[in-house]
Amino acid sequence: MPFEELPHTADWALRVWADDLPGLLAEAARGMYALADARQAEGPRVTRRLEIQAPDAEGLLVDFLGELLYFVESERLAFDELNELQVEGFRLQVEGFRLQVEMTGAPLRSIGKEIKAVTYHNLQIKETARGLEVEIVFDV
Repeated sequence: MPFEELPHTADWALRVWADDLPGLLAEAARGMYALADARQAEGPRVTRRLEIQAPDAEGLLVDFLGELLYFVESERLAFDELNELQVEGFRLQVEGFRLQVEMTGAPLRSIGKEIKAVTYHNLQIKETARGLEVEIVFDV
């Protein structure tokens, strides 16, 4: 698994790594859903299209995860397919700091932990021996 939960005093934190930015976004989404213990219901699949422009990679990451949280809160949806460029099951297209994605998912059956927001607390995407890596803190 290219993500792991980190101990944090008041909130929840996650370390995520991938070869490139599209992979990092996809793994961060997977990690966030896993951290929240989000479980999809059986039944009809739904598709939503999303386009995000940000000033930098960190902004793109926060905005993308924030949009996914919005769908959890407003429509009780979680996405497991992000379509454009194949990245290990998730598909998205990133050009510079612009993301285009068509997301397919399902309504939530349950969610174990509610995440209020993605924060910028000490957020910095770094190049490491295993590719790009970031630590994300979630407000709960």
